[in-house]
Amino acid sequence: MTGTAWATIAGCTVVTALIKGVGPVAFGGRDLPPRFRGVVVLLAPALLAALIVASALADGRDLHVGADTAGVAVAGVALWRGASVLVGVGLAAGITAGLRLLG
Repeated sequence: MTGTAWATIAGCTVVTALIKGVGPVAFGGRDLPPRFRGVVVLLAPALLAALIVASALADGRDLHVGADTAGVAVAGVALWRGASVLVGVGLAAGITAGLRLLG
């Protein structure tokens, strides 16, 4: 890896540690108000969804729909219909690999 990549990783590590440390310092051991707690609970699923969409639809600088997009879509439908996470991951990998093999 290049020096720029390592500097980016180090910067992200420091920023993440700072962000995680601000909450306990700011609240001093007190519980979050219920209104904030509801928002914080939704942050992780929203971030995960954003990362999945960005990963499945991005190809460098351009939007791109390809085999990985189809794999994520099939897995998403399977999970929505009640399949286990292992089945969803297996479907995503299998569909993506199959479509890449054909293309």
